[in-house]
Amino acid sequence: MPDPTRLFLIRHALVEPSARATFYGSMDVALCDLALREEAALYRWLAFRLPRPAAWICTNLGRTRATAAAIFAAGYPDQPLGVEPDLAEQFLGEWQGIPHDALVERLRHPPHPFWPHAAEEEPPGGESFAQVQARVGAALERIAERHAGEDVVIVAHGGSIRAALAHALGLSGHQALAFSIRNLGLTRLEKVGADWRISSVNEEPWSPPDWE
Repeated sequence: MPDPTRLFLIRHALVEPSARATFYGSMDVALCDLALREEAALYRWLAFRLPRPAAWICTNLGRTRATAAAIFAAGYPDQPLGVEPDLAEQFLGEWQGIPHDALVERLRHPPHPFWPHAAEEEPPGGESFAQVQARVGAALERIAERHAGEDVVIVAHGGSIRAALAHALGLSGHQALAFSIRNLGLTRLEKVGADWRISSVNEEPWSPPDWE
């Protein structure tokens, strides 16, 4: 059996309050300075927990680069950052930047039980979650092929990590949106041969590592 390709996916840190009041989607918003200071212990844990050596990849949005920089500052050796735009958050088109209470009147489908809109909802000028799944799945396969048998740390977004889980498990968009992906949560995927498996979702600082 070939060595597994291990992907360590981290959702970026909490963004600034003004952005959290809106559907910011793939807007390039800043991280919350207060949260950066208050979560210092979590950054230190990630710096210890993540594999060394590893290739590092972020998206084209600044909040993923800033999150990686905070992990490096907490004790992980600085690494060059590859950029993969296809792992970016869902592009919400005309919905980007609107307040949460303005969404209901714009929906064409009943909302998801655990998400403001359904997976099949396609914002005007934007993309549906199914489209996010397609681009994220293709990006994961490219990364796994390029880094076969290696460890890869990916700093991404809640939407793209849900899409990654959907790709690995063959889930529908509706099923994938049931995952709660925390800021700075660690999700681990492995590809062994042609198959994917899930090692953890939202791994906690107090979770015992398996150290395969």
